[in-house]
Amino acid sequence: MSAGQSGAGQAPAAWPETRQSGSGRVQTACSGPGQGGAGCLTVGFIGFGLIGGSIARGLKRADPGIRIMAYMRTRSRLEQAREDGIVDVILDGVGEPLRECDLVFLCTPVEYNARYLALVRPFLKPGAFITDVGSTKTDIHQAVTDLDMEDIFVGGHPMAGSEKTGYEASTDHLLENAYYIITPTKASPDGFVERLTAIARMTGAIPIVLDYREHDRITAAISHLPHIIASSLVNLVKDSDNQEGLMKKLAAGGFKDITRIASSSPVMWEQICMTNTENIITMLEDYMNSLNRTLTQLKAKDGQGIHRLFDTSRAYRNSISDPSAGSVTPDYSFTVDVVDEPGAISTLAVILSARGISIKNIGINHSREQGEGALKITFYESAAREAAWTALKKYNYQLIPSR
Repeated sequence: MSAGQSGAGQAPAAWPETRQSGSGRVQTACSGPGQGGAGCLTVGFIGFGLIGGSIARGLKRADPGIRIMAYMRTRSRLEQAREDGIVDVILDGVGEPLRECDLVFLCTPVEYNARYLALVRPFLKPGAFITDVGSTKTDIHQAVTDLDMEDIFVGGHPMAGSEKTGYEASTDHLLENAYYIITPTKASPDGFVERLTAIARMTGAIPIVLDYREHDRITAAISHLPHIIASSLVNLVKDSDNQEGLMKKLAAGGFKDITRIASSSPVMWEQICMTNTENIITMLEDYMNSLNRTLTQLKAKDGQGIHRLFDTSRAYRNSISDPSAGSVTPDYSFTVDVVDEPGAISTLAVILSARGISIKNIGINHSREQGEGALKITFYESAAREAAWTALKKYNYQLIPSR
């Protein structure tokens, strides 16, 4: 019998009932002044950087009565978190205090999370479970299976991030309106999945339950492969440029827009490629086959085949995003790190409208792993974007340029 089987699926006595607040954010029954304490949730964190810190901040904002325990190697940051009122108990390592936790988050780099699974397991009380926040899921799920921990684990991937790292960059609204992918094992009790779903909602995120294999297949196609393509394309231009560097000089506007993700962290993307390798290889081979078909059509002067390439891609692209005029339209946009609260969007719109600045589109940015803000504003032209940037800066909004 595994460490979790004695209490797997049992509802912890401390798990609070959740309810929907007027603002739409999920709160718990122990929220409010003078409430909390022994009847509320206790959450442990192994690793307490950007994501762990932001989850903890979001939980504390939703319910100050939630008790947070945290461990990381840099104790000074945990002491700062305690001063901020986010961490209640600083842990010296993985040990007995974790027995008080209803849920333990593994928020270390992906390659270390599997190691902590085995260390945390002996200290789980009946009814408690473990989750992670890694951006690839197959490796952690395999480790869970190998350790016979499938009944006490539910995977997670909050699809939010920042260009900055560490607890000091965390915010209580980083996950607001971002997708939070939840990946149960075949033995995860429904109650655990429901609890992690509730936790995600408490941070303001949008939970989606998905098979971990499908998660990695999807992210290989919509995130991992595009990063490889963008980086390869940039390197192709670099290697093909002439001595005067004219390609680089002329590569403004559209080219820079479609390759902006090539500016992402090499360290992070190496880790992602090494942990989702098979799915990326499959998608990359399919993409190379597609390119070879296009190459064959070009050599044969097959205009109809080339037309189908652009026609079908345009139709599908337009079905998931606003259509763009021209071959590659520059992206006149930026994002705003703003709290999701009533009037937030209308306030921004009024500021810009009062200055005669036309907005093409304004909306919530649900997937923000590259450090984008929660709100994306798109304009018709560069001058409007620059004017809007200047206007909002005067009101001390935190703005993030499109890459």
